Amino acid sequence: MDGIPVRARMYVVCAAVGALCCLLPLSTDRTPWWPVLLLAAVYACGERVARRRFAGTLYPVLLAGAFLFPAAAAALVPLPGALLSQVDHGPVLLRRVWRAARLALGVWAASRTHEALGGREAVGASDSPALLLPAVAAVLVLCLVLAVLDGGILAPAEGLPPRRAWHGLFLRSLAPLAVHGLAGLMMAVLWHSPYGPVAALLVLFPMGVSWWVFAQYHRERAAHQATIRSLVQAVDIKDGYTRGHGERVGQASMLIARELGMDEDRVEVIRFAGILHDVGKLGVPTRLLRKNGPLTPGERRVIELHPEYGHEITRGISFLGEARSAILHHHERLDGSGYPYGLVGSQIPEPARVVAVADAFDAMTSTRSYSRARPVPAALEELQRCAGDHFDPRMVTALTRVIARDGWHPVVTADEPHLPAQSPAPAPERPGARR
Repeated sequence: MDGIPVRARMYVVCAAVGALCCLLPLSTDRTPWWPVLLLAAVYACGERVARRRFAGTLYPVLLAGAFLFPAAAAALVPLPGALLSQVDHGPVLLRRVWRAARLALGVWAASRTHEALGGREAVGASDSPALLLPAVAAVLVLCLVLAVLDGGILAPAEGLPPRRAWHGLFLRSLAPLAVHGLAGLMMAVLWHSPYGPVAALLVLFPMGVSWWVFAQYHRERAAHQATIRSLVQAVDIKDGYTRGHGERVGQASMLIARELGMDEDRVEVIRFAGILHDVGKLGVPTRLLRKNGPLTPGERRVIELHPEYGHEITRGISFLGEARSAILHHHERLDGSGYPYGLVGSQIPEPARVVAVADAFDAMTSTRSYSRARPVPAALEELQRCAGDHFDPRMVTALTRVIARDGWHPVVTADEPHLPAQSPAPAPERPGARR
């Protein structure tokens, strides 16, 4: 359990105790053991295949159990598969116990909801109109319980504010679980049909096709992340003083975009833009990037080519979309004093205006060879002073609002380099005139 905060470990223990309490009625209920064991075995085998070949969890089997069995028996279905599941990162036992506890609690709550609304009788009688409401309610409860549990573990495990830990968890899982709920309901109805459990299990074949499609999408996203990670690592190696800068700018850009109400697909693109905004530094001589002290006018002109270099470097990366415009224009200013093209006001693409604010904020709150870090409130005050001239006031207001509410907790995987104890004082620069 090394590396896992004590509060997170205690949270997992409490969840496991809660799951065990859900199983206590097994000793008194008339549990249908062979159907429960059959579904548990199907879930355990299917889960290993799903995690290895596809992606996600075999929720149709769990929901079928919630629709068919009493709550305690339904909570038993995910336990063998979760406790024997493949774990890629340690601690193995803690992660397996967490998976088992969260699924058992979620399925138990879904089964209780389904039974309370008369769902089990409707499934047994194959009463189509009466089937839907209990099933929908059970899926919503499962989704809600899993979201609450997941947010609860993220807060202590990653040190996130509760609002950020729970943000979007319920809505992101609702659509997939709704589809799985329909498949689980079909399994439950077919289970009670003349064709029996064999017909019910056949429902998993079309689900397997949908998982395969989703797995291709998942692998494509993983390839995108690997591409971005490689470019960021190359920039960090070349410009050691700004190591981790791209990741922090990506995080701040994402916060601004979400605060402005952008859809998640666009938020992701803007995050990519923030991460890769300085990728053009790969075309700038290393001696200029690592120079201590002020740059000469000629050296500054060379460095100011990096947005155009970045635009060219990312030309063939189609998934970046409008992120490339942010890479090219993130040093433009509303009053036309920026570079490379001196665009004015709304001529500057919106993603570039987002990244410009995030870039300036991180530049001011990070220690570099030519400047010392400012406190976050001082950096926000400087952004507000320059809003309207250099920066879009909407973006500045959004960043100020989200940091005032949630704080600034940069998550960076790169190690910060050890900076010299003293650095030559740079020449005065206008706000936002960053390398």
